[in-house]
Amino acid sequence: MKNNTPSQVKILSIDIGGSHIKATILNKKGELKMDYDKIVTPAPASPENLIKAIKTLVKNFPSYDYISVGFPGYVKNGIIDTAPNLDTKLWAGIDLSKKLAEALGKPTQVVNDADMQGLGVVKGKGLEMVITLGTGFGTALLMNGHLLPHLELAHHPVKDADTTYDKYIGEKALEKYGKERWNKRMQKVFKILKTVFNYDTLYIGGGNSDLLTFKLDKNMKIVTNADGIKGGARLWLNEGESKTKRAKATPAK
Repeated sequence: MKNNTPSQVKILSIDIGGSHIKATILNKKGELKMDYDKIVTPAPASPENLIKAIKTLVKNFPSYDYISVGFPGYVKNGIIDTAPNLDTKLWAGIDLSKKLAEALGKPTQVVNDADMQGLGVVKGKGLEMVITLGTGFGTALLMNGHLLPHLELAHHPVKDADTTYDKYIGEKALEKYGKERWNKRMQKVFKILKTVFNYDTLYIGGGNSDLLTFKLDKNMKIVTNADGIKGGARLWLNEGESKTKRAKATPAK
């Protein structure tokens, strides 16, 4: 996007989750021009069903010029590689950026959902880590505002070879073991993250972040879905306009 992009440009920002798809309209500054709305993620969550659900969700939205999408999986140049909470078999190799651009008629960028949340909440100072606690466990790292993409810590073993972070603290673990035991697991996970990453700030998002019951360190901050979805605006800013520097870390085609 060029420097002379008009301030009235509007961006449709979409957050795809395992349980819901959320969307809103942003201006170039990342300010919400409407309350974000949501729809249940279809089952099965095939590309066709998901695009149909998105079209239903946004059909009465105000006009927009660009589209930003946060997707729960490994995404490279708009193409989905993994979708552990939607069914990777349905998604591997799908160019969601192209399909949504064709379906909605606007230029589209698709990135990992935690990456987009990171772009929306970080301050651009030091090593900042973003995690999302929802259906699965999303992670993003940024160094002085530069996004370090494709971090999929969710699939790393945390307890034994068969117990990944997704299984250990994801939605299914919360439902199976209850909030008290889940909180104890989260304390263990935070200790690991602090030791391994030595982050300056940790941002905690996702719907289940509200269920944390223990005191957080001073450099740990809970952020909302509304905060995270603002990252959709920054996907369309140039280096001079944004405190984050996605372009240097994830070059375009």
